[in-house]
Amino acid sequence: MDRTRSFPTLTTTTRKMGAALAFIGVLIGAAAHAETVTVGIGTQNTTTNTVTGGIVIDKLGLLDKYLAELKKTPKYKDIDFKLDWQNFTSGPPVTNGMVANKLQIGMMGDYPLLVNGATFQAGTETKSELIALIAYNVNGAGNGMVVHKDSPYYELSDLKGKKVSVPFGSAAHGMLLKAMEDRGWKEDFWDLASQSPEVGTTNLQERKLDGHADFVPFAELLPYRGFARKIFDGVETRVPTFHGIVVRKDFADKYPEFVVAYLKSLLDANDWVRKNPAVAATRIEEWTKIEKEVAYMFLGPSGVHTLDPSIKPKWIETVKYDHGVLSRMGRVKDFNADAWVNETYIKQAFKEKGLDYNKQKASFAGYEIGGTDPLCKKPIKSPREGGEVWVEGGGITAYSSAACTLGGVKKALTEGKKIGVAFVFDKTTGIKLFADKAFYALSAKNPKQPEIVPFLLKKDAEAWAAKSGGRLASYTEVLAVAKVGG
Repeated sequence: MDRTRSFPTLTTTTRKMGAALAFIGVLIGAAAHAETVTVGIGTQNTTTNTVTGGIVIDKLGLLDKYLAELKKTPKYKDIDFKLDWQNFTSGPPVTNGMVANKLQIGMMGDYPLLVNGATFQAGTETKSELIALIAYNVNGAGNGMVVHKDSPYYELSDLKGKKVSVPFGSAAHGMLLKAMEDRGWKEDFWDLASQSPEVGTTNLQERKLDGHADFVPFAELLPYRGFARKIFDGVETRVPTFHGIVVRKDFADKYPEFVVAYLKSLLDANDWVRKNPAVAATRIEEWTKIEKEVAYMFLGPSGVHTLDPSIKPKWIETVKYDHGVLSRMGRVKDFNADAWVNETYIKQAFKEKGLDYNKQKASFAGYEIGGTDPLCKKPIKSPREGGEVWVEGGGITAYSSAACTLGGVKKALTEGKKIGVAFVFDKTTGIKLFADKAFYALSAKNPKQPEIVPFLLKKDAEAWAAKSGGRLASYTEVLAVAKVGG
């Protein structure tokens, strides 16, 4: 047997080592060439009308496919984007994070947005740009003032000299300033303090406050949770309210395709909510701990807010008006709203999704409740005169009138079902209300078909009742006279 062993020559070993080192060099070179870009995105998860710009995109991974597409392009093949979602309870801290360059993208309400723009315009490093809206109410609904449910106060004027709080610098603060200016009230009209939603909520519940003003969704959330009553809604200012998205200009200039990708994921998030709003509201509750009934109230059909990312001229007019309110009170720097707006990215997002941006920009249409009323056997022709009933553990049914909605509640209860929530609409403003929190004008001149008219405010229900020969009625009283046979 040949026991001679063969050893590699020095030349062979050198060649193999050289090849290995060359391969390692390639790997090291590639790793060194790759770049990780961290993108800080400031969200407000408990501010329900911003969820499609933040937590929905995050939880559903809606941005992932667009980033994967970017990765295939020469510009981005060696760039890895790392998303740093940072949650805040109001807008001003988001601006602070953007100024510090810890956040590149942020979302906030109308007054914080203009302060954001003015702050950056007063600086020298870079500017911020308004690149899209998330949701709006054209008449200002969403912000509001609440009092304890057992308080004797029913109007803003009742709070003269009382302890009131609001998150300073927020959209709700702007609403209060506008309401004060409209009424000619000075800053000492009430004892006003700055409190976050969490602190204001606790203090109101413990009756350490007489009133608390807040932004979406707290003026609806606190009454829903059973300890508060809304006495003023931003809709009474008749000034639009909205939440929008701003970006640091230096970031957007360097990575414009990322900004477009993010806005395409916003469009997808909006579609996801509208496709099945009840399912979306349920998931939003899981993610944010804001009850699904409240989320649905804002984002469902005929909701308090309309999901629409287009930047309409009316919004810029509103920002200029809001700036005037703050300027007259010495609360904001100079601000050029026209220079602040940049529609380039949202227009491109619409184009890449095959959508018509100009058509959307010109429209104020939302999606409304519809179909046929199963109780009263009528088509729902006037959604804002109708209502909805969400049976616990079941579906949501739309009705053609407040009377038919209450009849639907009564019918479900007689069948042993539990009502999760019922909605009606304020006769004066058309905004969605919790049926059991509304005030009613009741006229029973025709016992077979009583007239039931819902209102947000007690004074409006009293005025309607006096005019129609009816009376002020509670939810329990109107439910008692509601007919279950149409």
